[in-house]
Amino acid sequence: MLVLINPVASKMSDRLKSLVVYALQGRYDVTTVETEAKGHGVEALSGPDRRKRMLVIINPVATKMTDRVKSLVVYALQGRYDVTTRETKAKGHAIELSREAAAEGYDVVVTFGGDGTVNEAANGLAGTQTALTCLPGGSNNVVAKLLGIPTDVVDATQQLLHLADRWEPRTVDLGLVNGRYFTFAAGMGLDASVVERVDSNPRLKKRFGPFYFVECAIVTFLRKYVVQPPRLAVEIDGRTVNGVSLFVQNAENYTYFNNQPVALVEGARFDSGCRAGVVLTRARPYDVPTVTFRALSGAARIAEHKGVEAFTGFSEAVVRSTDGRPIPIQVDGDHVDDVTEARFGVAPGALQVVA
Repeated sequence: MLVLINPVASKMSDRLKSLVVYALQGRYDVTTVETEAKGHGVEALSGPDRRKRMLVIINPVATKMTDRVKSLVVYALQGRYDVTTRETKAKGHAIELSREAAAEGYDVVVTFGGDGTVNEAANGLAGTQTALTCLPGGSNNVVAKLLGIPTDVVDATQQLLHLADRWEPRTVDLGLVNGRYFTFAAGMGLDASVVERVDSNPRLKKRFGPFYFVECAIVTFLRKYVVQPPRLAVEIDGRTVNGVSLFVQNAENYTYFNNQPVALVEGARFDSGCRAGVVLTRARPYDVPTVTFRALSGAARIAEHKGVEAFTGFSEAVVRSTDGRPIPIQVDGDHVDDVTEARFGVAPGALQVVA
């Protein structure tokens, strides 16, 4: 196929041009010629001697997923990689698919979905040589932001295509809670109750994004935590702190509000070998507004709030319900269980990533 490109056409941009050409390369033998500079870019589009094997795991119900975007992205990736695609069928399916990919010697697994899909893939790839990366298809895409992957899917695809020529996987730590790995954050109590409520209405989650999270946080706090909140005791490094919720970071930021980073406490990084976190020690009606202001404004540190106890540089935390009620836990924004005891730890260097 000969593709004639007019570089000064009204709808022409470099990133759109590159993505279309890579997509066509997935199905055709493509040569490109610009009408005012014949032959430019042909060498740059040639692939490596051995195309790396790539499994793309697609969550078809992710917030930003459409058939048109999915097809264009996959065809583009086929221009530089040996691509296999699989769609998730149920919760936990991406764990199984990733384990199979590692066993079959794939070079990389790409998740095309949200942070929940990334979490499952990380659980399937932990301890293997198969690398993980992601394309933003969810409502927040925290892992993509932390790894420096653009949140625009076209830009992210273009970055992934360029990685074929500078393949440099690196290791990162994974957090661990009751045998389940997490990439950037986990919690027990309020945040887990919030994400459980958010996930129960995917239509509103997709429509309103982070603003729906805020609404659910306020409603959940007022209904479940102002009067008779669940009580827990957190043991870290010989200290015991009583409170109502624990929030644990495995990376620089706990989450993002749109593109605004939310860092609960300093001291956590993907490669630090330890965790950081905070305990919400009380549940007074005025605590959530003041804590939320500190989280979103960046003007004041959450760790200095009177209702918060901070921990940095710990490798293990044991959390127990002190009133016998099961307390929800979440990993990377997904509610996973209700328990009376949870053990939070770290698996240093457990995951290979490329970005």
